Amino acid sequence: MATMDDIARSLGISKGTVSKALSGAKDVSQATRKLVLEKAVELGYQRIARSDEAPRIAIFITNMEYKKPSDFGYDLVTGFRKAAEPAGFRVEIVPITKEFQAATPYDQYMVRRNYRGALCLGISLLDPWLKDFETCRTPTVLYDNRVSGNPNVTYLAVDNDEGMALAVRRLKELGHRRIGYLSSALEAYVYRQRYQAFLRSMQDSGLPADETVCGASFHVSDCLSTHLPRLLKAGCTAIVCSHDLLAHSVIVHCTELGLSIPGDISVIGFDDIPLCRYTDPPLTTIRQDRTDLGKSAFFALSSHLNHVALSTFLLHPQLVNRASCGAPPEKAAK
Repeated sequence: MATMDDIARSLGISKGTVSKALSGAKDVSQATRKLVLEKAVELGYQRIARSDEAPRIAIFITNMEYKKPSDFGYDLVTGFRKAAEPAGFRVEIVPITKEFQAATPYDQYMVRRNYRGALCLGISLLDPWLKDFETCRTPTVLYDNRVSGNPNVTYLAVDNDEGMALAVRRLKELGHRRIGYLSSALEAYVYRQRYQAFLRSMQDSGLPADETVCGASFHVSDCLSTHLPRLLKAGCTAIVCSHDLLAHSVIVHCTELGLSIPGDISVIGFDDIPLCRYTDPPLTTIRQDRTDLGKSAFFALSSHLNHVALSTFLLHPQLVNRASCGAPPEKAAK
């Protein structure tokens, strides 16, 4: 493991200057601090915690609410802390923006803040740090996002192929043959994966894997005003949605159009957020246990810290049957 002496010798400066730069002392220039941090990352330097100081790990969060029990990220954070804190780690939650990421190289920030590793929640394909993760030296777990070829990074998720297979199989058992798919924008890795998993599941089930009855948009309103009418006109008797909030919006909009759920159209969501039990009718969905995912994120991170490089960590999903799915209308079943 590299030391401050190694950094100092490499840059031709004193160990004291290196120490001040790493600790953020104000009497060290920004240019020097940048050089020291860059060299620390290059040499693989890690600051050693004091004997009375718990090692620190971070949860970086963007594009995700997490503070209330009803928020999507709440159980992920709680599960991670339940596993990490009894193991002696100090967990710090750090909300981040794209602007912050663009101005702050990932590895340098981790060295400066003395974080041993991190779980990243809500990162999209457009986030600046996603490029950093391709070559970062810091142990990192990405929830619902993936980079290839870096042994320091683990992809954590529920098995989307298995989840979509559960949804399609259930609808086929009920008698549906024309099944549509609606999704949020495919700029998010997870929605791209679910979209492709849906088409594979349709094909594997012997049903038409038809992209003409699929639609994706950044705005829910576009899904409802543009794609949903197209799917209904194409004769879809069931719709699978990439996430529960979109599925709920589909139920509400179909009801406003005078359609019966599930008499005229069946709807399945994905995630099983708390809202699903209270929609009208209650939403059938694919459940991912977010508390277990949070715990698994720490298990993956601790494996990295013990020099075991995990590539992928997938959990099994579960079909939760509720009242939003039923047999197709009689005319469609004939």
